[in-house]
Amino acid sequence: MDATFDRILNGQEPERVIFESDRLIAFVDDQPLVMGHVLVIPKQRQDYIFDLPDQELSEFLVLAKPIAAAIKKVIPCEKVGIACIGLVTRYAHLHLVPISSADDLNFTRKRLKPSASELTAIANQIRTAL
Repeated sequence: MDATFDRILNGQEPERVIFESDRLIAFVDDQPLVMGHVLVIPKQRQDYIFDLPDQELSEFLVLAKPIAAAIKKVIPCEKVGIACIGLVTRYAHLHLVPISSADDLNFTRKRLKPSASELTAIANQIRTAL
């Protein structure tokens, strides 16, 4: 499993978590494309998102909606884009990314490297907006 996902699931970086239920967890990405980039993952490991049971897949997408609304309240953007790639990190996950252009969802470009305090601040803002 990806080390970041391990740390989040093991409760080692609670300051990055913006939502948690018994089956799903959402947290700010520590190497975002754009500040406010959030990942949503199931707590039960699954490699391919479309192998998730229907109920869990549905919960995934339903959860993305209020998180996207919260991101949009906090981060100036036109929309919140959604991507599901999973080629590098072999763990089902959704990317929710504030976008103002198609390039904001370009996963081949260099990622930002915000400080821990910046990640905590943005997570707090998004969590509060939920």
